[in-house]
Amino acid sequence: MERSQIAQEIIETCLEMTRLGLNQGTAGNISVRYQDGMLITPTGVPYEKLTESQIVFVDAQGRHEEGKLPSSEWRFHQAVYQARSDARAVVHNHAVHATAVSILNRAIPAIHYMIAAAGGNSIPCAPYATFGSKALSEHVAATIRDRKAILLQHHGMITCESTLEKALWLAQEVEVLAKLYLTTLAVVDPVPVLSDEEIAVVMEKFKNYGLRVEA
Repeated sequence: MERSQIAQEIIETCLEMTRLGLNQGTAGNISVRYQDGMLITPTGVPYEKLTESQIVFVDAQGRHEEGKLPSSEWRFHQAVYQARSDARAVVHNHAVHATAVSILNRAIPAIHYMIAAAGGNSIPCAPYATFGSKALSEHVAATIRDRKAILLQHHGMITCESTLEKALWLAQEVEVLAKLYLTTLAVVDPVPVLSDEEIAVVMEKFKNYGLRVEA
């Protein structure tokens, strides 16, 4: 795919993420694996003002194009791509319910079978570190190795997938699961969960279901 087409898809996904209520202002960022690095949203530019030429290329060594500044979170995007060879797109946002769960420093457990869309029996929460820091990227790499979605303590969520469309779809699913978790947590703690065996069955069924992992 041409760079300009990928850049346009990134912008459209950013705008859709806002329309879905998953993000606010200039928070959040999106990237796509490209050549030996990635194309990523720039720092501090409102999504509605983004142009294709502002999307930044960052190579595998973390060097970015001259005259452009990538998102301050480029390090953890790079960490996701290094930890997961299957990841082609990364979405990060501060969706309200997912962020609320991250403030509690809890994983979202298997409260619903759709948890399997994230690749396991939970959506774990990576430890806190300052945004944009190397320490945060290390926490992300360690937490996302066997998942496609994670929370960041006191911060937000990350999803990764084979396409931007699927990464955004998964982000919306994570937010729904987080809302369900907070709703049930207000009634009972711990919340009843599905067994690992049941989640394994669902993960197998997902291989042939709807907007699945495989393109």
